[in-house]
Amino acid sequence: MPGCPRLALLCALPWLLRAAAPGRPAEPPTQSPAPGHYPRDPARGADFDRVYSGVVNLSTESIYSFNYTSRPGQVTAVRVYVSSSSENLDYPVLVVVRQQKEVLSWQVPLLFQGLYQRSYSYQEVSRTLCPSKATNETGPLEQLIFVDVASMAPLGAPYKLLVTKIKHFQLWTNIAFQFTASPSQPQFFLYQFPKDVDSVIIKVVSETAYPCSIVSVQNIMKKDFPGEQFFVVFVIKPEDYACGGSFFIQENENQTWNPQRAKNLKVTIVPSIKGSVYVKSSLFSVFIFLSFYVGCLLVVFVHYVRFHRKSIDGSFGSNDGSGNMAVSQPIAASTPEGSNYGAIDESSSTPGRQTSSDGGQPCQSDTDSSVEESDFDTMPDIESDKNVIRTKMFLYLSDLSRKDRRIVSKKYKIYFWNIITIAVFYALPVIQLVITYQTVVNVTGNQDICYYNFLCAHPLGVLSAFNNILSNLGHVLLGFLFLLIVLRRDILHRRALEAKDIFAMEYGIPKHFGLFYAMGIALMMEGVLSACYHVCPNYSNFQFDTSFMYMIAGLCMLKLYQTRHPDINASAYSAYASFAVVIMLTVLGVVFGKNDVWFWVIFSAVHILASLALSTQIYYMGRFKIDVSDTDLGIFRRAAMVLYTDCIQQCSRPLYMDRMVLLIVGNLVNWSFALFGLIYRPRDFASYMLGIFICNLLLYLAFYIIMKLRSSEKVLPVPLFCIMATVVVWAAALYFFFQNLSSWEGTPAESREKNRKCILLDFFDDHDIWHFLSATALFFSFLVLLTLDDDLDVVRRDQIPVF
Repeated sequence: MPGCPRLALLCALPWLLRAAAPGRPAEPPTQSPAPGHYPRDPARGADFDRVYSGVVNLSTESIYSFNYTSRPGQVTAVRVYVSSSSENLDYPVLVVVRQQKEVLSWQVPLLFQGLYQRSYSYQEVSRTLCPSKATNETGPLEQLIFVDVASMAPLGAPYKLLVTKIKHFQLWTNIAFQFTASPSQPQFFLYQFPKDVDSVIIKVVSETAYPCSIVSVQNIMKKDFPGEQFFVVFVIKPEDYACGGSFFIQENENQTWNPQRAKNLKVTIVPSIKGSVYVKSSLFSVFIFLSFYVGCLLVVFVHYVRFHRKSIDGSFGSNDGSGNMAVSQPIAASTPEGSNYGAIDESSSTPGRQTSSDGGQPCQSDTDSSVEESDFDTMPDIESDKNVIRTKMFLYLSDLSRKDRRIVSKKYKIYFWNIITIAVFYALPVIQLVITYQTVVNVTGNQDICYYNFLCAHPLGVLSAFNNILSNLGHVLLGFLFLLIVLRRDILHRRALEAKDIFAMEYGIPKHFGLFYAMGIALMMEGVLSACYHVCPNYSNFQFDTSFMYMIAGLCMLKLYQTRHPDINASAYSAYASFAVVIMLTVLGVVFGKNDVWFWVIFSAVHILASLALSTQIYYMGRFKIDVSDTDLGIFRRAAMVLYTDCIQQCSRPLYMDRMVLLIVGNLVNWSFALFGLIYRPRDFASYMLGIFICNLLLYLAFYIIMKLRSSEKVLPVPLFCIMATVVVWAAALYFFFQNLSSWEGTPAESREKNRKCILLDFFDDHDIWHFLSATALFFSFLVLLTLDDDLDVVRRDQIPVF
């Protein structure tokens, strides 16, 4: 072909000029190229830390070559800066960086896409090149870098190029390093583990919350870097939406924003705590709760000594303060219905009841029989008798403890067996789920999945925050201790019944321990599920941390009510069905409660109606019935007539004033909660629901204690100490609870802003202290319910008022 010699000569000319004048950049050719052929500027030998500028266009391309020597034990990183004053996004400046094994490219202006089709352009771009490390085996290595700058712009695009060696590329332990990054100029640094350190904590601090930034740790896949090294990468987001910041809606969809989003950061890498701290903290957690076992043993020993002293002295009807009565002679030669549950005299017996006397059939032992509750109180006259008794002006415990003790005791034991079944079926899927969450975190390395307190999150094995899990040990240990205390009381009570002790059969509050056993299991399961939640705390898992708290609050209220109403308390099936409805509402609230107004309207209406229905049942002692066969809605006309007659036409005093006061206050509290939820719609629906339960429990407990004191009953030293300890420990626990070390209500970045350092043994944070104190407070709260009525063990049941 005739044109080939001319083209070969033209291509060789720049190389000849470079050979004649080495180190001097060759001038671009002035003559126009042949059609369809564009000359390529040969590589220019360039220097570090020198700014090169030029213009590239469709026919001109600039290539720069940089070389340096990498020596063993030394890591040299190179950073390339390119800027352009051109804002033409159709013809950007294209930069290609070639190394021995890597190729990196970008364009200037650099374009980022945001939400709602927004775009952000940056005219200054810089990148750190992946370094190559020389080893003792390879010796010094010559590194060659080519930077190719080009553009398809017909009229040319100006640029500036700067290539530098990074002086502080490697991070050192316990030495803070400050730098600046932006969306178009990310940064990454190298860290190498010292010989005596196997895990570290990376702390990144900035004086400003925004711009939003991302920190990542990346393994080094190159063979010339050993495994005990990693890169720390810092990227600035073009928008703050991911970190919870606000954003603006751009009016013109084609508009390109060019904000200045540089952020100053300070990174410090410190060693993790040593293994001795783990051992010391674990032993502390165990021994601090084992001390409660020692304390309980001392109390039992003291009561045992006092019991035997009173037995030797022949004291009659004495109470040792722990609820254990000395076996003594009966107060009368003949006790009517002495073997029956709660009966006082023969006049209180009703048709269909089994009766006995001292000369008749002996007292039955305290064992469960095949007799079911359906065998009793099924006749219409029995129902009529219930209506007469339970609607009396003044009720006493003997009026509401008329059923056979064995049947009622068996009924309450169902609480215990049912909660064990619920715990197993509820906990197993939860454990499986949180293990999956933890596996995803470990495999992907995404630390935004779980909302830890990263400033005090100590990993162990596959667990990312072992300290938050260990601190829940108190719930399990104290729950088991409470079960042992209840078991001791249960055994002593059974022995007293077998000995036909009249104080165990006809005096004091009827002893049913099924609810107490259920409360102990609930406390243990609260610790298990709270630990599961803290394996990976997030928005979806929080219901696990509160599910058994609902049950604890509900069981405590049921126990308080059962104390004075043993015959009419809710069955285990209906109680747990109610808890299931509450948990279902909680799940719906977690899913729909954030922004959906319709959910809050329905929930508030259900809440108010449920409060009214429960209040009616409590006020009429369970004798309020609705005739479902009344199809003409006459019940509502009768209710309106009663309301008009008693409250409007003539304001009469309520028949049960004490109950009315409690129910009015309780309804006001619940209606306030319903209105608060409807107006403010809190995002943390699980805590909102738990607050409803806790407030109702505290209100009922306060009412119970006030009515107890009004009835001239005493509070013995042991329950008084438990009440004071409960108040003090709950106050301290709530202080630590409201410290808010993390929050899944916002973004992961906003949650990290609340993180704090450890405050106990360099291992536990404020939330761990909340776990310790809340477990202790719940334990003392249970003891209050267990011992509150010990003063009534020497009082006949027909003298114990019902309220």
